[in-house]
Amino acid sequence: MTASVAAGRLAIRAVLKWTGAIFGLAAIIVAALAINVIWFRPFDIRIFYEKVFVEFALEYPEFLSSMRLLEQFGIESHNDDLDDISPAQTLRYNAIVAEALETLREYDRTDLNGQVALSYDILEWYLQTEVDGAEFAFHGYPVNQQFGEQNAFPLFMTSTHYLGDRGDAQDYVTRLGKLDRKFAGLLEDLRLRESRGIVPPRFVIDRVLEGMRGFVSSPARDNILYQSFERRISDIANPSNESRTALLDDAAHQIEQTVYPAYNDLIDYFVALRPKVTTNHGALALPDGRDWYAWLLRRATTTDMTPEAVHAMGLTEVARIEAEMDAILGAEGYTDGSVGERMQQLADEPRFLYPDTDAGRQAILADYRAIIAELEPRLGELFGRLPRSRLEVVPVPEYHQENAAVAYYQEPSFDGGRPGHFYVNLRDVEGHPKFTMRALACHEAVPGHHFEASLRTELTGVAQFRKVIPFIAFQEGWGLYSEQLCREAGFIDDPYDDLGRLQLEMMRAVRLVVDTGIHAQGWSREQAIDYLRVNTGIAGRDVVSEIERYFVNPGQATAYKVGMHKLLELRERAQSVLGDEFDLRQFHDLVLDNGSMPLIVLERQVEDFIVRQSNGTRDVP
Repeated sequence: MTASVAAGRLAIRAVLKWTGAIFGLAAIIVAALAINVIWFRPFDIRIFYEKVFVEFALEYPEFLSSMRLLEQFGIESHNDDLDDISPAQTLRYNAIVAEALETLREYDRTDLNGQVALSYDILEWYLQTEVDGAEFAFHGYPVNQQFGEQNAFPLFMTSTHYLGDRGDAQDYVTRLGKLDRKFAGLLEDLRLRESRGIVPPRFVIDRVLEGMRGFVSSPARDNILYQSFERRISDIANPSNESRTALLDDAAHQIEQTVYPAYNDLIDYFVALRPKVTTNHGALALPDGRDWYAWLLRRATTTDMTPEAVHAMGLTEVARIEAEMDAILGAEGYTDGSVGERMQQLADEPRFLYPDTDAGRQAILADYRAIIAELEPRLGELFGRLPRSRLEVVPVPEYHQENAAVAYYQEPSFDGGRPGHFYVNLRDVEGHPKFTMRALACHEAVPGHHFEASLRTELTGVAQFRKVIPFIAFQEGWGLYSEQLCREAGFIDDPYDDLGRLQLEMMRAVRLVVDTGIHAQGWSREQAIDYLRVNTGIAGRDVVSEIERYFVNPGQATAYKVGMHKLLELRERAQSVLGDEFDLRQFHDLVLDNGSMPLIVLERQVEDFIVRQSNGTRDVP
């Protein structure tokens, strides 16, 4: 079944769900509209937007499950399937993108206004960028220590696959039984990349082999896939229920007979690949690596900044932040050594550390929750619209702790069934010195990612794709901007907490330098580690993890500071023009009420906002 036919069937099923049986003339009209949607360019561009969204979504059942958008219409067949990640599917995606862009440009942009026009600009930028990157479809490393498919599968199953009734539980087991097919496509993809000279750095192979061997080393009933399933279905089936026992037995069987063999096939591939890879290399070592990195940088920053410009911005920001940190450290009596050395001294002081015990780890979670509870009542001072979605602070699953970041965020589902999750990595208590916690909570939770993501999923009256397309510079730029906003609003007023905020900002500035250094200037892994350690004072193990992340996800780390820089620039521009008429709450609502978008599109939105607020009587810089 083609995506367009499937989209049409899905649309018809939704119509029937909404309206019940349809007869006579109404049925003819519905049929005519459905035919137009499926096989021709839709009459109305708003219908085209939804057609594009449905066509893409139907290709990826895991994505559909994460949104939980179709379940309200009784459509759940996707919940027992896994994504196809074979080379053929990658080429199919590229073809769909190219066709969508061609069709989009058949509509006259000058006839559009308001949200419809904004949707056009966002979609056009996204599709054009994807088309430009089609030649690099098999660059990169789909299996890696950070976000690789081997890590994504158990994370998806344990935190995203919904378990609300017995049917959901059966879908879970069915999905376990389909992993061999998914990983077969992955192995085909890996071999194709290898044939083109696209192989990961040596340390990546070592990391993923260690992780996968650990994953399959335990009996099936001790694996996180089983343990999580057993715990989560306790609410939908009595422990003595025979059907529950059968489900658990089936899950254990699939883990033993399907999941573990699929992982062992991946292990065998990387064992054979390891002797062929001798370097820890960046993008420059790969075929067309320089062009690939330039495209990745454009996609991540949503700007036309060159690697040289990003590198220069990083050096400037590192110097500025270092001066601010030095001033605070000096005022608090820390004067000996570099800023990085003095920050490491702070991080080693017992007053800023939690005990390396279970109780200490629980205290970290409790303190993050307390910080968020303190912040939430005051956020109405800064925002006109607040998210409805709940937020939970949860630990990173143990199987993912070794290579996961110190903290990260997972957005809520569309139907509200899954809240936003602020994940805290409790692998090392040293990763959470008390002076960084307020800034980290502002970034990952409120008003950072939870506000941006929740308000985006709660948007009404806009094309569905606006709720899901990721623009990293916007999203991560907002997270970093939120750290500074907390400081400006008085949420971070203790000098040590402010040092923690500046240390985190320094990390993002350093990323501009090391990411471009690795992938555009040929820096070694060790050179990048030394630069980050010297300038941030962050613990050695976390420094290594950070640098290794940049090797497998080129360009992504530059988006944070570029995005923050643009948000501050636009805010300052609005303030300078509007003066006393500037309203910070209105500015924040403007930024968040339209969802994620390329920075170049956001800039036009802010310029229009300035004109409207000033009634067109002032020049816009």
